[in-house]
Amino acid sequence: MELWDILDENFNKTGRTVERGKPMKPGEYHLVVHIWIKNSKGEYLIQKRTANKTYPLMWDTTGGSAITGDDSLTAALREVKEEMGIDLSPGNGKLLYRIKRKHFDSPDFVDVWLFNENIDIDRLIFQPDEVCDAMWAGQEKILAMIDEGIFVDVYTYLDELFNNKK
Repeated sequence: MELWDILDENFNKTGRTVERGKPMKPGEYHLVVHIWIKNSKGEYLIQKRTANKTYPLMWDTTGGSAITGDDSLTAALREVKEEMGIDLSPGNGKLLYRIKRKHFDSPDFVDVWLFNENIDIDRLIFQPDEVCDAMWAGQEKILAMIDEGIFVDVYTYLDELFNNKK
């Protein structure tokens, strides 16, 4: 059972928790993290979602919900470790944005992280129920994959991400 800390509209913890998938009250939010890993060639490490996930067999970045007790960085590091088997160095990461989304079923704050690390793709260990493949892809390739309908197209911040100089 995965529990989320409930946040108010100003990103303050309320002291309440909710089980993943259970309804939240109006004005309640939870924290989600998106983690982009960029190598020294300017490519991003992307992963292919398994057939049982939403957006089945589509390419995506690593991401997920913070669980009770996680701060944003802890959630980002945990998600990458769980899904890809990567131990990122916290000092190589930067919180780029916080986006407030008012989804009808699960409003959230999305923290977008960028880590600059060179990862050996052959050493990745996929979480079998989440990830089935990974590759490095540059900006042009990711945008082409979105146009082809094979990369999840829900990210409203890609222009800012791709133009970030960190």
